[in-house]
Amino acid sequence: MAVEHQVQDLFDRIAPVYDGLNDWLSLGQHRIWKRMTVKWSEAREGDTCLDLCCGSGDLAVLLGAVVGQTGTVIGLDFAPAQLTIARQRSHHQPQIEWIQGDALTIPYPDNSFAAITMGYGLRNVSDIPTCLREIYRVLQPGKKAALLDFNPSELPWIQAFQQFYLNHIVVPVAAQWGLTSEYAYILSSLEKFPPGRKQVDLALQAGFNQAVHYSIAVDTMGVLVLTKQAE
Repeated sequence: MAVEHQVQDLFDRIAPVYDGLNDWLSLGQHRIWKRMTVKWSEAREGDTCLDLCCGSGDLAVLLGAVVGQTGTVIGLDFAPAQLTIARQRSHHQPQIEWIQGDALTIPYPDNSFAAITMGYGLRNVSDIPTCLREIYRVLQPGKKAALLDFNPSELPWIQAFQQFYLNHIVVPVAAQWGLTSEYAYILSSLEKFPPGRKQVDLALQAGFNQAVHYSIAVDTMGVLVLTKQAE
């Protein structure tokens, strides 16, 4: 099975407990990080926005509140079980559309979106440079994308903390839900994920004229904020 299909199956399997586990494991802090991400995207009322790898829809719902009834939010994910949950939670926000699709071949024309967000998706795509080029392509000139994810810290004590937390807290809690291997995957994916400075380099190579990686949550998380040059 191809890597992308394995990841898709993983997120389909964890969909029923994804939100509850995220709340418990982050002590609710992930909701603050997601609000920060939406703020850094600089989405505005009336905008057309994209939440890429939207999962169960947290970021897209926050974007929907920002753009209001005059705006549009596209929540795109390749895991249908996650999209089912997202549709259920946004029934009061008709401005949000949920689309099954691939972050490596975003099914929209160039310059389609005034803001783009992504939560815990960049680490899971099979080709980060291609994903960044696609984000650049569909983002409007002068606009921003904000990508939230774990941060593979280069500080040894943070690395040790992340490994301890994932191995001794996250995985045992997930095991109670029968999801040991699914959440053990986080550590292996983090080991392959480039640090913030390398993410900045990859974003600049993809075409962005500005890229800043903000370390948050004591360097355990990060938000990569990208700006496409105005015409």
